[in-house]
Amino acid sequence: MSGSAGRRYRISHRTTYSYDDDVTDSLGIAYLVPRELPWQHVTGTELTLQPEPGDRSDDLDYYGNTATYFQVTEPHRVLDVLAVSEVEARCPQHDAAALAAPWESARPAERPDVPDAWQAQDFAIASSLASQTPAAHAYAAESLRPGRSVGEAVEEVMHRVHADFAYDKTATTVTTTVDDIFTKRAGVCQDFAHLTLACLRSHGLAVRYVSGYLATTPPPGKERIVGADATHAWAAVWIPGDGWLALDPTNDQLVNDRYVTVAWGRDYADVPPVKGVIFTDAKTSTLRVEVDVAPLT
Repeated sequence: MSGSAGRRYRISHRTTYSYDDDVTDSLGIAYLVPRELPWQHVTGTELTLQPEPGDRSDDLDYYGNTATYFQVTEPHRVLDVLAVSEVEARCPQHDAAALAAPWESARPAERPDVPDAWQAQDFAIASSLASQTPAAHAYAAESLRPGRSVGEAVEEVMHRVHADFAYDKTATTVTTTVDDIFTKRAGVCQDFAHLTLACLRSHGLAVRYVSGYLATTPPPGKERIVGADATHAWAAVWIPGDGWLALDPTNDQLVNDRYVTVAWGRDYADVPPVKGVIFTDAKTSTLRVEVDVAPLT
């Protein structure tokens, strides 16, 4: 269910790979097309690659995300992937009674009476980047007290992750584990999403990893810097009979109409913006990413 008022955005996401020798074959998968959702309408999208691939197709993956498969066999030293989309986003609305139910009743394994519980169960089990460690279980237990409402409990976990872990781009990598995050007490949006997944899943709740964009607002008196935005990640918790409650522990807030959803999965490994395999004798390579989320009037 969605609210009435919405915000419109034009999103540009450019990924550029450069190599010091020819790449003779590049096979890749891109998750760059935003999803059509009850609270999000995609009015246009275009994905271009240079060099142009000899083989390319779009398909829906197991979770309903648009996956673009491509193969470039023309020798190249630069691969440029540009996705441009226009999206209208609205604030998701939730049923107060569903959020007030005891958190224990939101475990999909115990709710065969709810039609989509079997689908949600896939997001309640451990995944490679969101291991359900003893530390994660103990951390969430402080908020998941017996009988507490699911909305209140999971929001408190979000608040605590935001307060207890520092945002630090240098602290982690794409392969950082949940134990690493607890040790360093720092990370980026991807890490905070994985931490939230691990904590809540360890108590039987279903939580999915969501990738997308967050429209940023420049400081007062400053102009928007085109291309200074970035991809973003957050978590969404299954609420029986109400859908998914999306939480952003990085910014300590529920997801609203400043967020654009691209894809979701069990963790980052399911839905990276671009991944693939190359054949080359190159010794070095560079990666450059430019993202711009521009509001439309």
